[in-house]
Amino acid sequence: MINEVSSNKMFGGLHKRFTHRSAACDCDMTFAIYLPPQASPQADGGTLPVLYWLSGLTCNDENFSTQAGAQRYAAELGIILVMPDTSPRGVNIPGEDDSYDFGSAAGFYLNATEKLWCNHYNMYDYIVKELPDLIEKNFPADPDRQSIFGHSMGGHGALTIALKNPDRYQSVSAFAPIVAPSQVPWGKKVLTGYLGSDEDSWEEYDSVALINGGKRVDHILVSQGKADDFLAEQLKPELLEAACKEKDIPITLNIVDGYDHSYFFIASFVEEHLRYHAAYLNV
Repeated sequence: MINEVSSNKMFGGLHKRFTHRSAACDCDMTFAIYLPPQASPQADGGTLPVLYWLSGLTCNDENFSTQAGAQRYAAELGIILVMPDTSPRGVNIPGEDDSYDFGSAAGFYLNATEKLWCNHYNMYDYIVKELPDLIEKNFPADPDRQSIFGHSMGGHGALTIALKNPDRYQSVSAFAPIVAPSQVPWGKKVLTGYLGSDEDSWEEYDSVALINGGKRVDHILVSQGKADDFLAEQLKPELLEAACKEKDIPITLNIVDGYDHSYFFIASFVEEHLRYHAAYLNV
């Protein structure tokens, strides 16, 4: 059961927010969905392709919804956009709200195994299994035409999820993704906290490690701002590019001068990403 929180008309379609009880995260979760004009009963357009967006650290479902401007292109292309929250909220775990890069708003799109976190922080199962089932039951979404993209932590999530589920997603792209979390401070903190000190277990949520281990997708699109303050220490897109080259995975890595890590950057290139996915989703 889903509960509608809000509904706003936008570019001829509807942008809606819902809450629901999540079995994967054992708490109430929030997601937003943009239903383009083609999804209205009057349009009789049948089922439509779905593009899942995963946001980054400190974000919830509203950042992308209100700042990226993606709905304009989704309306033109006839694509449903789904924008989940970035973590469970208010589950009363000690320390869940103590820092911006661990706990609340920092679910990292993995299934936690450490005792404090494993009952609630199962964002991988939520994104890959529970949320799509919910979307397909309640909206005119085509389960055979799904793609995924994201930003920063969400770019990490999109890449790892697509690499582990190549038959589920037709395409994947990312803005400024954390490509090798096991090699950077953000990732080391989160992976240790959620998964423990066994670094072998971290590889399940590391795009570079997954590619080096044989996981594949047909193509990867990455946009990265050259003026991003996190580029050298936390993001390291050159590691992803090298892994893809080694394993013969086509990658388009666009490093653009002057752009930072913000939604100003995302809004500047979101049309390119939606048109990229549209080609794979046959729209």
